[in-house]
Amino acid sequence: MRFVRYCLGILMAGMAFVAMPGHAANENNNVVDGMSFEVGVGEHVQLYRVGFQWDWNKDWFRTSGGYHLNGYWDLNVGWWHGDRYNDGHSDQDLGVIGITPVFRWEKASKKGPYIEAGIGASFFSENYNNNGNKMGTSFEFADHIGVGYVFSNNFDLGLRVQHYSNAGISKPNDGENFIVLRGAYRF
Repeated sequence: MRFVRYCLGILMAGMAFVAMPGHAANENNNVVDGMSFEVGVGEHVQLYRVGFQWDWNKDWFRTSGGYHLNGYWDLNVGWWHGDRYNDGHSDQDLGVIGITPVFRWEKASKKGPYIEAGIGASFFSENYNNNGNKMGTSFEFADHIGVGYVFSNNFDLGLRVQHYSNAGISKPNDGENFIVLRGAYRF
């Protein structure tokens, strides 16, 4: 029940944020260009995340087939639940805030199939310690590669492979890997 309240709270806060009158210089006068919800699974750990996106509106390396390189900023707030805290059978719940610049190879229309990759920074509410995977700092890098499809109604459905680690800044640095299902809507 606590998880449901947590997700509903994030969703409501996100909707209120998006509904605020925009001062951003984008064509639809929204504060953000899109919003996402993600669910991921790792080994004895799950992640749930809400994100807000700001499109770069770039047209790099356009091909004759209508594809180009674009990108967006992804600011996200999430929750991790591990069920093997300290290598035992107790739980660990973590809050995570992250920011990632994401590069996306997509059609110029921004509809249809795409591939993307990003490397960003994440801050954890405490050090991760679950199922033998330990991270020695609350600052971690978050990188991903993904594929997806943007439908004509601007709904974006994607699948990512996500990795978190601190790149050896601190020991231990076992990291954690996820398969992430992402649903997003572009305003």
